[in-house]
Amino acid sequence: MTDSKERKVVRRGEAIGLALVVTFLWSTSWILIKWGLPSISPLVFAGLRYSIAFLCLAPFLWLRRREARQAIRRGGSLLLALGVTLYAATQGGQFLALGHLEATTLSLCLSMTAVGVALISLVGRREAPGRLQWLGVAVAAAGALAYFTPRESSAGTPIGYVFAGVTVVANAAASLLGRRVNRAGLASPVVVTALSMGVGAAILLTAGLIVEGVPRLSAASWGLIAWLAIINTALSFTMWNRSLQTLTAVESSVLNNTMLIQVALLAWAFLSETHNPLEVAGLVLVAAGTAFAQIRRASPRGSHGPAQPDRSDG
Repeated sequence: MTDSKERKVVRRGEAIGLALVVTFLWSTSWILIKWGLPSISPLVFAGLRYSIAFLCLAPFLWLRRREARQAIRRGGSLLLALGVTLYAATQGGQFLALGHLEATTLSLCLSMTAVGVALISLVGRREAPGRLQWLGVAVAAAGALAYFTPRESSAGTPIGYVFAGVTVVANAAASLLGRRVNRAGLASPVVVTALSMGVGAAILLTAGLIVEGVPRLSAASWGLIAWLAIINTALSFTMWNRSLQTLTAVESSVLNNTMLIQVALLAWAFLSETHNPLEVAGLVLVAAGTAFAQIRRASPRGSHGPAQPDRSDG
């Protein structure tokens, strides 16, 4: 009995460590995208990243082609909608927004998605939000107010906030669709992720080539795209799925919320984004508030649906 408990503790510790590695990789994506945007147009950048990531997942999709065909027959429209919202709209909007906003500012905006999704989910199930959920909403709102109140106009442009708004709305829709796909049990996470990513990547790349033209990329730019696609997307989602086999949904949600602080620290270190004490306090409050707001809707165990967090990974 003792050995069994010890093994469970070890597995949980390993899963937490794995999830933290994934959130760190996802957080570095924001820095890498900011570095790449001056030389790579945003839609093509996003389209190439997710197209290459899809190619990395394609062999797994081929091995599970029967499962994939069944998923398309049973819920093709849902998978299509998930691809459009989660990848084409959310990722496209995020890459566009990062060209006009600080990484930390956009990260905070996306963190608020979890609060909206939590309330929408509760209303949709006709459940009254509990005290902890209302506390989370209030704390997150206070944090956002503290962060944005002292901001100067140089922190971003109006079009950047427009892109951020589109990204938040699309991310919320993708989160709700992801839950619907999860409840429907259409397929395993890798199949759902690959199919929806393939749809979104095709839309992003096609739109990018039409609007922005065929890019001329340096070896450094290709290396940046390849790293984001292979390491920060294909490998990271696989690792995240692995961690969800042990972690509860509440645990994975809390770990995912650490990205807000990680992005802020990385942006300070590598992008020279500075923040005063009130702004730092705001970031901490938003991270805590979004975690509280999600607790009730989190299932006891890890999800078996698409392994997507309630905020974009960048």
